[in-house]
Amino acid sequence: MRRKLPFELTKEQSFYEALSDWVGDVFYDILPEKGFDLRDEQVFMAFQLNQAYKNKQVMFAEAGVGTGKTLVYLLYALSYARYTGKPAIIACADETLIEQIVKKEGDIEKLENALDLDIDVRLAKSREQYLCIKKLEENASQKDVYQDMWEELPGFVHDNSSMRSFTHYGDRKEYAGLSDEEWNSVGWDSLQDCMSCAYRHRCGLTLHREHYRNASDLIICSHDFYMEHIWTKDSRKREGQLPLLPEASSVVFDEGHLLEFASQKAMTYRMRMETLEGLLEKLSSSDMREETLYIIEDIMLDNEKWFGLLEKESKGETGSDRQYIKRSEAILQQARSLTEKIENLLNELVFESEMYVMDDYLLKVVEEYLEQIQYSLKLFLDDEKGIYWLETSEEEHTFVVMPRLVEEILKEQVFSQNIPFIFSSATLSYNGDFSYVSRSLGIETYEKFSVESPYEYEEMMRAHIPSLDSGVDSKNQYVWERLQSNQGKSLILFTSKDEMNAFRAYQIQQADQNWSVIYEGDREISDTVEQFQQETSTVLCSYHLWEGLDVPGDSLSQVIIYSLPFPPKDPVFDAKRKHATHYVEEVDLPYMMLRLRQGIGRLIRTSDDKGSVHVLLNDDETPYRELAESVLPVGIEVLNV
Repeated sequence: MRRKLPFELTKEQSFYEALSDWVGDVFYDILPEKGFDLRDEQVFMAFQLNQAYKNKQVMFAEAGVGTGKTLVYLLYALSYARYTGKPAIIACADETLIEQIVKKEGDIEKLENALDLDIDVRLAKSREQYLCIKKLEENASQKDVYQDMWEELPGFVHDNSSMRSFTHYGDRKEYAGLSDEEWNSVGWDSLQDCMSCAYRHRCGLTLHREHYRNASDLIICSHDFYMEHIWTKDSRKREGQLPLLPEASSVVFDEGHLLEFASQKAMTYRMRMETLEGLLEKLSSSDMREETLYIIEDIMLDNEKWFGLLEKESKGETGSDRQYIKRSEAILQQARSLTEKIENLLNELVFESEMYVMDDYLLKVVEEYLEQIQYSLKLFLDDEKGIYWLETSEEEHTFVVMPRLVEEILKEQVFSQNIPFIFSSATLSYNGDFSYVSRSLGIETYEKFSVESPYEYEEMMRAHIPSLDSGVDSKNQYVWERLQSNQGKSLILFTSKDEMNAFRAYQIQQADQNWSVIYEGDREISDTVEQFQQETSTVLCSYHLWEGLDVPGDSLSQVIIYSLPFPPKDPVFDAKRKHATHYVEEVDLPYMMLRLRQGIGRLIRTSDDKGSVHVLLNDDETPYRELAESVLPVGIEVLNV
């Protein structure tokens, strides 16, 4: 049902004129009366967005910390949603941040209280954030915590009778004590066929999806989830399913400079050696023709040989879990052979399905997985179209492929829609140029503006780029001394999980720790952030939270950048470098400087915040000292040079 506009609309005014007048009243009169600061930067941004909504444009809204950009885009997204009768989608950088926008005393709650509004906002989390009942049932006996989870499921999950009522359940956040590794054993993954699952209509994911689809005002999701929606909506419609998200009135990409990576991730195909082997073993136990069994046997042998060659012809790089694959003639020949045999098996399975002697569920899972593998191998064989690598662990081997370019797909499937698209971030441009972001997303026509932060940084922030002795020992000692002098209350940002874990090994050996150190991945992330905010002597170590983390006050008075956040040396970024004329200037430096600006921006979140930033350089990063200094807010004196 369409909800009432937050302002009066008369016949004498168009919607956009009335919206502009109301937004002016909000920022000039209503919010200041409620104790909010009047910010010129916020007002400027508001009237720029009015034109973007009126003309249904793509808008790059670059606004510094403290400009109140979230309040601005929420006002427009909410009003336009009620005007059109379709919800607005707010897409945040990742799953760790969607809780931030709806947190207690967050921007939505502030707007509701100040403007006496009732905003219907619902979270659309990705499938990986939900419990898979089937996987939990299979693993319940493996750990006591899984058995407890199974027994504590709502009664209607185990009850086969019709559901008269239900409660929402199964969110990753409800199991905050599980590490990421433990969650992976019971959380949803891409091999689950929900359409054929016996628990489908009692599944927490399914129930939650029905809930958020009915939002009237706002749906909050991650970039990953929005792009998965774009990538799967046509196939879901063909299969008789609803798209993951409803039709939107407008889309806001918060931290919009990261959308390209979410787009590539959504279009990634993963081929696990163990998964194909297990599925084909199950399939071969079915009643089928002898010629089909021979093909299955050949594919299983080829699959094992394929991954053996991949391991032999791949090599890893420090800081990345992606191993390079050498395109040897043996690997290419094996890929062609496997592709051909999979095609033969798919043809045979058509005949087998018409005999009605095989399990429909298993047949459907196998066919879908074989088609994914076939597409992955074809991308690999066409070197110019695919990016590929190998991931290995003691338990599994995974061949991963993604399309190299997403510009055309985004241009056709996203930005061809005649609705407003707003990109909001403090870091959308590189030296005032927005083309780095716009080109990567296939956006040819757009409006843009930049407004600086209103904060007096020279009074609020101290910056240090110390000259350290060579080696990691000197760096760790410096970090530890800073933690001692600050009594914790610090965020340490790393460029990779390996770098973070190396520091963890150093940290646990140190004595006299009067503060707790918490690490990303040990618990559910929003619970980790909440602990960091509430316990004011805590240190948070992270390799993902360069963007979006909003912890004002005493809990965060020191940010330590452990090393400059250059993109890793891995197949994804190497594909970008390969197709750049000057890859350092076109790929590495823009990425590093945008991310460094974001990391530094975690320190000052309100006008009352004060603290210090420490940017540490590796031995090979000293030539970039001046560039690192240029990222700091204007007027900041760099100490320890």
